[in-house]
Amino acid sequence: MESRNEIIIEPGKNWFAESVKELIRYKDLLYFMVIRGIKAKYAQSVLGISWAIIQPLFTTIVFTIIFGNLVKVSSNGMPYILFSFSGMVIWNYFSNTLTEASNSVVGNASMITKVYFPRIILPLSAAFSKLLDFLIGLAVLIGFLLYFRILPSANILWLPVIVLVMLLFSLGIGSFLSALAVQYRDVKHALSFLVQILMYACPVVYPSSVIPEKYQTIYALNPMVGVIEGFRAAFIPTLTFPYAQFGLGSLVAVLVFLGGTAYFNKFERKFADVA
Repeated sequence: MESRNEIIIEPGKNWFAESVKELIRYKDLLYFMVIRGIKAKYAQSVLGISWAIIQPLFTTIVFTIIFGNLVKVSSNGMPYILFSFSGMVIWNYFSNTLTEASNSVVGNASMITKVYFPRIILPLSAAFSKLLDFLIGLAVLIGFLLYFRILPSANILWLPVIVLVMLLFSLGIGSFLSALAVQYRDVKHALSFLVQILMYACPVVYPSSVIPEKYQTIYALNPMVGVIEGFRAAFIPTLTFPYAQFGLGSLVAVLVFLGGTAYFNKFERKFADVA
């Protein structure tokens, strides 16, 4: 009787470890998708990469006129334009990543139905491609610091950790929304509205110190609070680093990242049928 070998394919028990292994195998594709995302935004654009400066800068000018000069919102003793722009650098990355990542799966439906690759690459490439805009905004912020003759303190050493938390939180929500958008196509319409509202739930145009003390812990559950305030403290020596806010926010960001990617992993097998 002829013997034959049978290969049984079963899902891995540790989905996170398997996802990391696949990302390493497909790292070239991830690199290509990141480059494609950058080129797609600035190709055939009159101002090109200058849009990464114009958008946060003009928004900051409007905020400075309205909140800094007319409403007289506190800026923790620093020039309001510097206070506002430092918040906009972080917020622009977060909001743009959510918008791009939420449409990453639906926007690449034809690619999903034709070839296999780790689907998590789609929201991940959106998050990585927006880092270029963040770095450009960071360069402009350094220009502001030089203009006002402000030298960062030792808190600048926290910058890599701040960027990591920002990336994890953005990717966690972006992964969740990208999977949700496959099932519900009105997610992208609701998101554009929600992003505008959520900005005022973060200390972008006002310091977190204006929030009453009894609500500070609840307020810090939003990871962007600790990220934005920590980002400011990393560059402004007169500010104290918000260890409690940043620590609590970092924990929430990690949980959101794990939850968002787990949700994405659970539903990605259905993408080809629904997208």
